[in-house]
Amino acid sequence: MFEGRLPAKLADRAPRVVEKSDGSQVWTYDGREFPNIAVNAVVGLPKEKWGYEPVRFDEIIKGAWDIHARVADMDLAGVAASVCFPSQIAGFGGVVFADTSDAELGLATTRAWNDWHIEVWAGTYPGRIIPLQLPWLPDPAVAAEEIRRNAERGFRAVTFPEYPANVGYPGFHTTHWDPFFQACEETETVVCMHAGSGRWAPLPPGYQGPRNVRVSLFPVNLAVACADLVWSQIPARFPNLKISLAEGGIGWVAMLLDRLEYMVGRAGEWDNDWSADVTPAEVLQRNFYFASLDDHSTMSTRHRIGIDKIMLEVDYPHADSTWPECQRLVFENIGDLPDDEIELITHGNAEKLFRLAIS
Repeated sequence: MFEGRLPAKLADRAPRVVEKSDGSQVWTYDGREFPNIAVNAVVGLPKEKWGYEPVRFDEIIKGAWDIHARVADMDLAGVAASVCFPSQIAGFGGVVFADTSDAELGLATTRAWNDWHIEVWAGTYPGRIIPLQLPWLPDPAVAAEEIRRNAERGFRAVTFPEYPANVGYPGFHTTHWDPFFQACEETETVVCMHAGSGRWAPLPPGYQGPRNVRVSLFPVNLAVACADLVWSQIPARFPNLKISLAEGGIGWVAMLLDRLEYMVGRAGEWDNDWSADVTPAEVLQRNFYFASLDDHSTMSTRHRIGIDKIMLEVDYPHADSTWPECQRLVFENIGDLPDDEIELITHGNAEKLFRLAIS
């Protein structure tokens, strides 16, 4: 992944996998260890083998790290193309490399990851993996340059933390990120935000409850992030910006739309700080896209959300994944919808958003 992709003077500081005395394997980078956690790649395993202990690469499903096996597993599940979020060593939003103690090393590592992704992960089977780049968070001007350079190489999307203020960077309620988002708008690069990428959960400080509480609140994560972005007016300033939210479902979207519309003229002086010529609810419906994992009880709100804004996800290879039962669950959730709506949700919307040509 990194060998030969960093400048020679930085090569010996690149992320690498090392063997531990207990037989497990971990990534090491910038003085830190990043273990492979079993539950991050449990598809295909019986639940009694799910756990949080460190494991080796050969103990998890091969499609988690081998592109040939990955595409074969996509074939088994009837998945034509996929956006693959980075995790573990890179982090969902590129936060790990951005946090590097040496900015030169961090930027070089970010570029190396993106080179590998476009050349190997997306490049081995063209059209099957939608190229998703890591951003360079410490400098929005450099980040914008990278977006434009990567767009010319075929990248269609960029991952980004849903709460940058929680990972050490300015929040959305400034103009700090405008160069980055302007570049995304100009190049049609989709900004993809994954629940949990901002290292925040809607829980009080010091919360001691089980992990299941955090996981069950993923939709709340994205509802908060979406509201924050809407009111930041970033998507109002960049009307053609496209933002895709992952692993939070669609059930909360209609509720948030109702609330935003209800607030007009009712919530004090909210509109004094709103300079756009469209309402917050209209911004949400125009700029945002949503992914459904298993939303059978709220699919009835699809027209309120926008039938052209809903896509599907499978979360392979994590514990939330519907693989290999993807087709059965899709049929159970939307099989009784009109054919034209099924076409949009299963592939049409994603093809248009990411500028694909599959069907």
